[in-house]
Amino acid sequence: MSTRTSAPSTTATSGLDRYFKISERGSTVERELRGGLATFFTMAYIVVLNPLIIGQAQDADGRSLGIPQVAAATALVAAVMTLLMGVVGKYPFAIATGLGLNAFVTFSIASEMSWADAMGLVVLEGVVITVLVLTGVRGAIFDAIPAQLKTAISVGIGLFIALIGLVDAGFVRRIPDAAQTTVPLQLGATGQLRGWPTVVFVLGLALTAILVARRTKAAILISIVVTTVVAAVVEAVFDVGPSFTPPDKVNPAGWSLNVPGLPDSVASLPDLHLLGHVSVFGAFSRVGGVAAVLFVFTLMLADFFDTMGTVVGVGAEAGLLDEDGTLPGADRVLLVDGLAAVAGGLASTSSNTTYIESAAGVGEGARTGLASVATGLLFLLALFFTPLVSVVPFEAASPALVVVGFLLITQVKNIDFDDYVIAIPAFLTIVVMPFTYSITNGIGAGFVSYALLMATSGKARKVHPLLWVVAVLFVVYFAIDPIQQALVG
Repeated sequence: MSTRTSAPSTTATSGLDRYFKISERGSTVERELRGGLATFFTMAYIVVLNPLIIGQAQDADGRSLGIPQVAAATALVAAVMTLLMGVVGKYPFAIATGLGLNAFVTFSIASEMSWADAMGLVVLEGVVITVLVLTGVRGAIFDAIPAQLKTAISVGIGLFIALIGLVDAGFVRRIPDAAQTTVPLQLGATGQLRGWPTVVFVLGLALTAILVARRTKAAILISIVVTTVVAAVVEAVFDVGPSFTPPDKVNPAGWSLNVPGLPDSVASLPDLHLLGHVSVFGAFSRVGGVAAVLFVFTLMLADFFDTMGTVVGVGAEAGLLDEDGTLPGADRVLLVDGLAAVAGGLASTSSNTTYIESAAGVGEGARTGLASVATGLLFLLALFFTPLVSVVPFEAASPALVVVGFLLITQVKNIDFDDYVIAIPAFLTIVVMPFTYSITNGIGAGFVSYALLMATSGKARKVHPLLWVVAVLFVVYFAIDPIQQALVG
């Protein structure tokens, strides 16, 4: 099954329709706005989560950025860059601080230097990516990937975002003593489903599945809203509380991130003093040129291929790719994404990137940049209404990710599993993504194994030269720690 919706071909009757190609892509203004809402609700958590990762962590000088300040900057950059993606990229892709990238910046980079120095490296990473786009290198790499590997990327992302949804909702959890067992994950907090938040998630998942199976309009959005209301009622009646309260109070049966209910306040003025608090080249004098370059390289490679995987996966589900598995006009999307990395560094929110949660909007029928404009405007509102963003709990938004993950996985039928030279790299791409919790790792495993199998099968000349370069770079990426130790000492 796919969420691709068909609409009668109509003549573009307005400038808005012509600019965004709404009728041409078989969509309507209503679907685009609905999709923009769905995407926002599934990724609005970043306004709450990014400050918890970056805002309270200390840099090498013992300074922290501040949770309210990071929340405001996170919402602002997401708003501006998602709007730019809609207007310039003209596709339904939303942008915000990249998870994984922010953790790397926080725990691997800022721990070695000041926050201003660390964000300077993020700016440099974004500049490098932007140059690669403007020179055509990034687009050329995108086009050099075999169509079936692109399909595998989409399928892997399907599994990945389904796992994200299950983990975010607490349905799947790490085993506390995982080092003492061969099983790293379990069902719920104790190996059994437990707590009202889990009940809310299961009800939300059932509702989403039923509505999507019945091809109900606004299925995902309806599910998120209804499940949020149910969650708020449950919290009001049973006083469940959060899963963790600083400094050390743990409640395994609590809400994963946001506690649903009416916020203490509706609006607040944003504190944007972090904007421009950056030292572009400070890291080079702080940790040395070699270490700084390796940090930028690691950030760039992760950001580069995370975006590529997202564009392929979401674009495929939306039916926007051509027969070669390429997104027409992808250079515009990649350019905005590169600039988003620069903007994230300048605002001290870490590198911003295209979000896989955009698939939720596509699931609602979004096919154009108008959906991104809607999402961007909602992030702009969130800048002033951050208390309201915390109303939607993971348990209400995560069912959408699980169902959209299923929709992406259906593309696996387009992979030729009788041809092991392509099937094994496709398989590694698909499984490494969720099993390592990284789109980039999955793509790297697929590229390296594809180049290896093609070479050992006497087909090395059929591999695009750029793909060979990328495969070698991924070997360096996977071995970055021993390389860094060898060079830095």
